[in-house]
Amino acid sequence: MRRFSILNRLFLLFAGLVVAINVSGAEISGKVTSVSGEALTGVMVRFTEPESGVSESVFTRKDGSYSISTRLSGLLQVRLRLPYYRDRTTNLTNVGAKSEHELSFAMEEMVGNQEISDSLPAAFHFGNLPYEEGDDALFNRYQFQRDCLTCHQLGDPLTRVVRTAEGWVGTIQRMHAYLGNFDAELRDRRSVILAKGFDGYPLKVRPQFPIDPSLFTTKITEYRMERGIVPHDAIVHPTSGLIFTIDQGADHMAITDPDTGATNYISQSRGGTEYHEFGSVAGEIAVFNGRNGPHSLALHQNGKYYVTNTSTNSIGVFNPEAMEWEPLHFIGHGADYPHTIRVDSKGTVWFTLAGSEQVGKLDPTTGKTQVVNLPKVEPGGMSGGTTPYGIDIDPIHGDIWYTRLFGDRIGRIDPVTLKVTEYESPVRGPRRMRFDRSGILWVTGYSEGMLARIETDGFETTVYQMPEFVPNHRPAPYALGVHPQTQDIWINENMTDRIYRFIPDEERFIAYPIPLSGTYTRDTDFMADGSACMSNNPVPASALEGGVLQLICINVNGNAEKDTQEEG
Repeated sequence: MRRFSILNRLFLLFAGLVVAINVSGAEISGKVTSVSGEALTGVMVRFTEPESGVSESVFTRKDGSYSISTRLSGLLQVRLRLPYYRDRTTNLTNVGAKSEHELSFAMEEMVGNQEISDSLPAAFHFGNLPYEEGDDALFNRYQFQRDCLTCHQLGDPLTRVVRTAEGWVGTIQRMHAYLGNFDAELRDRRSVILAKGFDGYPLKVRPQFPIDPSLFTTKITEYRMERGIVPHDAIVHPTSGLIFTIDQGADHMAITDPDTGATNYISQSRGGTEYHEFGSVAGEIAVFNGRNGPHSLALHQNGKYYVTNTSTNSIGVFNPEAMEWEPLHFIGHGADYPHTIRVDSKGTVWFTLAGSEQVGKLDPTTGKTQVVNLPKVEPGGMSGGTTPYGIDIDPIHGDIWYTRLFGDRIGRIDPVTLKVTEYESPVRGPRRMRFDRSGILWVTGYSEGMLARIETDGFETTVYQMPEFVPNHRPAPYALGVHPQTQDIWINENMTDRIYRFIPDEERFIAYPIPLSGTYTRDTDFMADGSACMSNNPVPASALEGGVLQLICINVNGNAEKDTQEEG
């Protein structure tokens, strides 16, 4: 195993050196207009190298012009996308080092309500559901959002297929069972709401998507993960720059070299011994090809990745030096569904236990595990439990903080005494959380599209409402990351095919369109060049445009040098 792993590492390194030698890429530029000749601003121009599967996207400026310096070569597939305009596609040939290409386009406006409606992201179809009224209604908007958007968009082309209420019953029964609720009357009520809302008629709403000047210098890079089933959290290695992604469905660690786009897969269960049905969307079954179900990972001071295994209630250990998995640490103590994982400054590994109302800890030196039982809280929505979810470590005081998604609580654990203190969450559906370097805690409010800023001394809170592009159609922020240099907050949002950046000093949000519809991203980590990287992994893969899961990296200065030269 060690010899095989070292050979893989050498292969990745060699591939990276080949790319590094060919540093002078192609220059592609052009202009995009409407058919009538009007310059189009904010058009996403996407170039894909079919052989590697790597894509690079940039955006047109105010005058409709774009330019890109790209390392892609050979035959490139080109696609243009802008809301309310029809996609344009073509091929560009003979792209190579130092080659220059001019490629301009005219785009046609969409016509007809159905064409426009079909092009809108899932959030606007989901917002069309006839929710129950009242803050305490089980099927009001915010309860529906928290209950039903865990693994994929609801309202995308795969899930908004027209069905009768009876046709929805099986799906709702399965989804409620995941939440520990088997009430047939509630199942039937929700089925009626979905049947009425997804009726096939075109939407009347026309969201307006603002174009921030930041787009003009942004480059988005995508890396295909053909063997991905549920590639979940991803971490950029601080020295090698390789991106390590655990896959909850395929039971492997995926190692992606961003210089080449190549991904190596190392199984945790050597192919797996069990197959677990995860769920169904429009009749499609997503299958877990393995027994451990790795979900979240954290890099330890000892250089190893520690991983929550949801199916075996264990902590996995992956050694990136040897490129191999080490023996599992089984948690015990009645622990169920280890979820998000973090490491404190002393090397203790902490993790939430979503199925057993606990937070766990592991001493990697001794292998000893311990759990902290959380106070009893009545769950909200359809859930049978509060679902301990996000977790992070206070960099100033060392306390452990966590969220309870269906409990609307945020808690603190003293790492020495294990005393628990809980607070009412300032946002509904608190999901994942991160501290910035000054000790401010940032939390996503999934149920209503909010971002919370918390000063943990005194629990002083400020809540920011994320932008919506049409009234009463709220975003669904899943996770967030704090940029290590700028301290901007990057928010994974899963219903608008966009990722959001919040600039704290300006109290301002920027939305970045993502190249593929059906986008559903997870935790964010950052490359040395400042790129924000995350997996794109709706369940099943066919819910994502093109049907192949991926990594996405957004660099807000990735196209800046060329622009500065031209505009100066």
